[in-house]
Amino acid sequence: MAYDLTGKVKLVQDAQTFGSGFTKREVVVTVEDGKYPQEISLEFVQDKVSLLDNIQPGQEVTITFDIRGREYNGRYFNNLQGWKIQSDAPAPAPTTTDEKPPASDKDVPADFNDYEDDIPF
Repeated sequence: MAYDLTGKVKLVQDAQTFGSGFTKREVVVTVEDGKYPQEISLEFVQDKVSLLDNIQPGQEVTITFDIRGREYNGRYFNNLQGWKIQSDAPAPAPTTTDEKPPASDKDVPADFNDYEDDIPF
């Protein structure tokens, strides 16, 4: 049975590959739920890991997932396993430090107006 969860991405983990060849990647989504927001961790496995490549923190997303359960040494564990992710808005553009900021008046030399007479036209 599939479930949907809508919220804001808080964190996208790096992919983890284990010795058996199993790959998983986790995302944490903050869901506004009454007075106390909930931070929900979901995992994407194998070929679904790449669905998180273009997802950035702060993005509003809807994730479709299944609930998986298993027993290990007499203890029971649940996982929320995502298999579809949708975002209404594009990811925030990454900022780079290579770009120069736009010029401002403070970048103009104080004696700039003294050169007006030197222009040949």
